Amino acid sequence: MRLLGLILAGLLTVTACSTAAPAATGTGGWTFTDDLGRTVTLDQRPTRIAGLTDVVASLWNYGIKPVAAFGYTGISQDQRFAGRDLSGVAELGPMYGQIDLEALAAADPDLIVTHAYPVDAAGTIDQQAPLYGFADLAQQEAVARIAPIVAVTMDGSAVQVIDRTAQLALAIGADPAVVTEARAEYDAAADRLRAAAASGLQVLVVAAYPAEGLYVAKAPHDPTLTAFADLGVRFVDPGGTGYYWQIVSWENVGSLPADVLLESQIDDMSAEQIMAHPTFARTPAGQARQVYPWVFASMDYAAQAAYMTEVAGHLASARKVV
Repeated sequence: MRLLGLILAGLLTVTACSTAAPAATGTGGWTFTDDLGRTVTLDQRPTRIAGLTDVVASLWNYGIKPVAAFGYTGISQDQRFAGRDLSGVAELGPMYGQIDLEALAAADPDLIVTHAYPVDAAGTIDQQAPLYGFADLAQQEAVARIAPIVAVTMDGSAVQVIDRTAQLALAIGADPAVVTEARAEYDAAADRLRAAAASGLQVLVVAAYPAEGLYVAKAPHDPTLTAFADLGVRFVDPGGTGYYWQIVSWENVGSLPADVLLESQIDDMSAEQIMAHPTFARTPAGQARQVYPWVFASMDYAAQAAYMTEVAGHLASARKVV
């Protein structure tokens, strides 16, 4: 999920099944087979990692600091890196698709990491589309000439994506004890969310735009929402045949009643602005003022545990209004 920018760019990215071979290391070199089935072989374990902010955020949570990053925004504007020491991390561009190739080359990465997104619910691979974060295939190929690229697929349940990201972190050199501790926190947070979801509240997940209305997310198409649904969270199905989103005008927002609204933190409207909109204000969630953040947490145990705990708290404090 990356909102309107992802609608325009991310839905053009590629995917593959998440059954790629596990990472392998050894004294004879380093290899890793990513989720696209591409095997990277290096003379030694990579230590200088660059890549998509979404992925390097996870690796940093496992103790692996990147040397360079690009993404939906610049790393210095990304709240997932708030409080981090960004010295020595090259910010390669201020927005999606803007990658300073000279700065990337100067950072001298051994490996570049990113995500691959599906183009439809069936997980179709678009061979003509770039991986997430790249403006086009030409840019991706230029980046690959600087260092090899590995991709983790954002498909299915977040459980698989998170586990796969942990495999990558361990292959790169993360401390197994750090990963194990984070996994324990994740399991405990999952239990908290499962208990909170037992209330049966109906949850609507949206990105809101003043002129267009609500882009309503389809839980089965988003890894994190899929994982939450597996824990019992009940998401409102917006219907429609499109992939990932169903666009609902402000005039028709009442057609999807919900107890709780999760609203994106990267859209054009704040929670207060949404609740002040006259048509939403008349909905059950609007009248109850039960609007909470939809956060794009990075795909690692620690970040997902924190957001699961947050959502569990929202569900526990909200009341049923539909």
